[in-house]
Amino acid sequence: MPLALPWPARAQSSLVYLSLEELGNVTITSAARREQHLADAPASIFVITADDIRRSGATRLPEALRLAPNLQVSEVYAGGYNITARGFNANSANKLLVLIDGRSVYSPLFAGVFWDVQDVVLEDVERIEVASGPGSTLWGVNAVNGVINVITRSAADTQGTLASVSGGRRERSAALRHGLGLPGGGALRLYVKRSDLSATETAAGAPVADAGHMLQGGLRADWGGTGDRFTVVGNAYRGNHGQPKPGTIVINGASFALDTIRLSGANLLARWETTLAGGELSVQGYLDRTARVTPPFFDDTLTTADVELQYTLRPARGHTLVLGGELRRSRDRVEHGSPMFAILPERLNQAWSSLFAQDEIALTDELQLTLGARVERNDYTGSEFLPSLRLAWKPSRDHLWWASVTDTVRAPSRFDRDVYIPDRPPYLLGGGPDFRSETARVLELGYRGQVLPAVTLSATAFHADYDQLRTQELAASRTSLYFGNGMKGRVSGVEAWGIVQAAPWLRLYGGIALLHPNMALKPGSHDTGGSVAATEGAMPRRQWQLRAAFDLPRETALDLMLRRVGELAAPAVPAYTTADLRLASRLGADTEIALLCQNLFDRAHGEFTAVETRTQLRRNLMLQLHMRYR
Repeated sequence: MPLALPWPARAQSSLVYLSLEELGNVTITSAARREQHLADAPASIFVITADDIRRSGATRLPEALRLAPNLQVSEVYAGGYNITARGFNANSANKLLVLIDGRSVYSPLFAGVFWDVQDVVLEDVERIEVASGPGSTLWGVNAVNGVINVITRSAADTQGTLASVSGGRRERSAALRHGLGLPGGGALRLYVKRSDLSATETAAGAPVADAGHMLQGGLRADWGGTGDRFTVVGNAYRGNHGQPKPGTIVINGASFALDTIRLSGANLLARWETTLAGGELSVQGYLDRTARVTPPFFDDTLTTADVELQYTLRPARGHTLVLGGELRRSRDRVEHGSPMFAILPERLNQAWSSLFAQDEIALTDELQLTLGARVERNDYTGSEFLPSLRLAWKPSRDHLWWASVTDTVRAPSRFDRDVYIPDRPPYLLGGGPDFRSETARVLELGYRGQVLPAVTLSATAFHADYDQLRTQELAASRTSLYFGNGMKGRVSGVEAWGIVQAAPWLRLYGGIALLHPNMALKPGSHDTGGSVAATEGAMPRRQWQLRAAFDLPRETALDLMLRRVGELAAPAVPAYTTADLRLASRLGADTEIALLCQNLFDRAHGEFTAVETRTQLRRNLMLQLHMRYR
């Protein structure tokens, strides 16, 4: 398929040359855990294609995610990001599940993602599926507000050698990838990538201690075809970056001597897919080890083993049934370097297990009902029940309407249960021994279709009722604090995007997300952390983006992206508008050179944290070179 080609020819070099009907036929897997066309998926899903990434000039995975209008992406410091869907953004954003080639990168330390170590060679990405809204029935707890599914190309599609170099004032990166055939019809891809980030500055011109580098490498191997298919993916990385003020952990009235954060990790995943008794069977397992040294607060080493089984079958006419189960074990070792802060116990083994089922029932040729449920057990709260119901109506090939209701939870993390200040009694903060899962019931109504021959549109209205949200409670003794579930609230909103084929050489993209949060403390809560203001304040009420992709004569491409993000109340961050421009030209069939200008219309802007320590993202010029050797 043209979208998956690693170095497309002129007629396939841009999505401008793909019809809108072909775009609707892009294959996705996030909505139903099986392959289906995007046009048939009754969910709020935005697909970032390989060509979108290439034309954006993004060099890091979080920067590529800015292309999704249903995400809030905030760069906090050089290489450090807060990313969420439908609100609840923070340094510990914990309601978004992220998968890279089927491997969850969720951290049980805080139920979120450490974005400073999540990266791939972007030239090897086939697509990124960004599903906003709950995905817990199929993907498990913590997929409360969305799922990001990063899918790289098969090794068979990346043969030959690719070299990519980017350099500018803010960052420098280089990637080298080589693909070759294996005996028996298999294929292997090897890669290495190096990234260096320069230190940033605050609005007052003060230096921010956030410079860093990352070196990573890995492989992917694929065998098989229409019958048995085998995939092996492995990665390893090592790097460090400065720890900018106020630091990873903030304790009122205490200051710490911050030092460099040291990062390392390795993972190995294997997957086998086959046909069995008229259905499709998939067995996947992976091992993942990460180490994060954050002086003086903690030194965390996490080892995770995960095994997953899925079977897709059609037991009767009009039914497509997905059955599966997952078992995960982790060993967490957290040492603390300051008597003011500790995660206790320092050594903890945890287990998660789950069973899930989803049945897609064709009621008529136009109407489909989807029923799903998952039972997932964790060591903190026991078993959680995660049901969903979805109804889709497709009156014609070009129009799809859908509605859904889902119950979902965000299970406790170590930061909810096991944080103590100081590291021994008497505690000022005594963990959250009774902290329960945060819950949400989400209603959605959506549409996707080709409203005119040259216009496609996707729009979703949603309303979510949250309960048991985290607060910092005053103990009955009035001498200590603990983490409780003293907040509830509602978030309503609309997210929409569309594509306009304005001319054979010009395609326009637009997207908008609107949020209306309403949080409140529950009766009996004695919250001391300003949880309501902090939760509502981190949600921009509106954000929008516009993109234009021009294909010009002489093998030249021009891309413009304009983004507007509304103000934040807590931390107080002004609204900002920023524009990026990329001009690229092909120097022969296998070489492309590009000039990228970021923040074209403003000298600098901040995206998160208090103004005293906030990184200002300044205008940046970057030169990029991509070369392929066949």
